[in-house]
Amino acid sequence: MGTESHSHSSPSLHSHPHHHSEESLRAIVNRLSRIEGHVRGIKAMVQDSRPCPEVLIQIAAVRGALDRVARLILDEHLNECVTRAAQEGRIDQELAELKAALDHFLG
Repeated sequence: MGTESHSHSSPSLHSHPHHHSEESLRAIVNRLSRIEGHVRGIKAMVQDSRPCPEVLIQIAAVRGALDRVARLILDEHLNECVTRAAQEGRIDQELAELKAALDHFLG
């Protein structure tokens, strides 16, 4: 309590519900499931002592897939949440939350 942190449980990052289409959610979850399987495959490669270059190539593939999922989530957020916030008169708050999230994402 009383400490400033960049926790995922920050109330400012959860100020409104996110309502996205079932199709969009399903597409994102499906992509994440494939990535999860790919990561398990990389773990197996390491356990099987596969050559490091092969492992690194697979890690790069997962990073690319995660970047594509992040892009889908960002697009959805801009199209749905930011638009809704503008209509509801709380665009400044929404943009501040997005900026904070992007600061974490971009590191």
